[in-house]
Amino acid sequence: MASGCIAATIPFSVHRREPSALSTPRYCRLQFTNGMHRLRLGVLPLSCGNASFSLTREFNPDIPIEEAQTPPTSWYTDPSFYSLELSRVFYRGWQAVGYTEQVNEPRQFFTGRLGNIEYVVCRDDSGKIQAFHNVCRHHASVLASGSGKRTCFVCPYHGWTYGLDGALLKATRLTGIQKFEVNEMGLIPLKVAIWGPFVLLNFDAAVSPEHESETVPVGNEWLGSSSEILIANGIDSSLSYVCRREYTIECNWKVFCDNYLDGGYHVPFAHKSLASDLKLETYSTEIFERVSIQQCLGGTTEDEFDRLGSKATYAFVFPNFMINRYGPWMDTNLVVPLGPRKCQVIFDYFLDTSLKGDNEFIERSLEDSERVQMEDMSLCEGVQRGLESPAYVCGRYAPSVEKPMHHFHCLLHQNLCL
Repeated sequence: MASGCIAATIPFSVHRREPSALSTPRYCRLQFTNGMHRLRLGVLPLSCGNASFSLTREFNPDIPIEEAQTPPTSWYTDPSFYSLELSRVFYRGWQAVGYTEQVNEPRQFFTGRLGNIEYVVCRDDSGKIQAFHNVCRHHASVLASGSGKRTCFVCPYHGWTYGLDGALLKATRLTGIQKFEVNEMGLIPLKVAIWGPFVLLNFDAAVSPEHESETVPVGNEWLGSSSEILIANGIDSSLSYVCRREYTIECNWKVFCDNYLDGGYHVPFAHKSLASDLKLETYSTEIFERVSIQQCLGGTTEDEFDRLGSKATYAFVFPNFMINRYGPWMDTNLVVPLGPRKCQVIFDYFLDTSLKGDNEFIERSLEDSERVQMEDMSLCEGVQRGLESPAYVCGRYAPSVEKPMHHFHCLLHQNLCL
């Protein structure tokens, strides 16, 4: 055979007892190089390029919503599909992870986890915002937890110490070590940016962090042409942070998103108290590149308490972030996937500064919001149980109201096929 390299990829089946092996395609690669041949075995990830094994093919984004079926149950239950989502959807592009008040001052930090990525965001002594993989370079211990204020990060395992700029400051008991470059053992950086009151991270390994990370102009990349509309509707940094609520829900992360994106379809049936404060006949939706915006006028209230105001705006930023602006309030919902059948939803509440001291108004507003969340949790967990029933394979869209949901599913398909 002539010199050079010729390779062929041949799919084949592997019979093992582990369920994950049954749903993960394998390949063998026969490679000829300069007259020699080698057989290489490996795992071929699910992708649109491997149509025989791709669950993405079970949804067709080219079919108009009037004729389209919703994604199949496998999108909400299959462990291998969940792994594909992490790598193709969440580990690419900008992801909302927090808010600026968490790192307003030097030495403040907060931590989080998305899939198998541990991260820490901080503001260093010079005032620059930084973000890193929250993993010690020595033996992989998680460095920091929670949030707060620190002058450095000290590994709880062996005491390796890192500055807030990620540099390794101290490594104990290394006598005799060779070929050790301290400048190469700092924390692995992540690309970080700020839009309005929100902190964003990009986990793509192919993206290098910028020198002035907090000034990276991400508005167009993250929000597309919707950014100016969101600003015009009061989604900005002018509000004061109030509190956080966290909910663990026994459902796939997309179930919660679908519920949010049904154009208010479920509101009169599941949220009767909320429905009485909205003029649902005015409900409208607008679709942008990676964002959908739903709006509805507020109704009349029986007393002076007016949580919703004259108009409510509900913005969904692909893949998992929701911004709700109504009356003097803004709350955000960050849906963190915890597995194919579990997610965590993090609610952060912001309020017009003039009402920050009105404790009665705040408590009553949060009580009303909590009631809506409990109602939604019950709905979403019921849908997840239904998705796992053999009686259901896929459903249909209500074309007049569920365009945001269809848009979400099409974006998912697009990202999974990249």
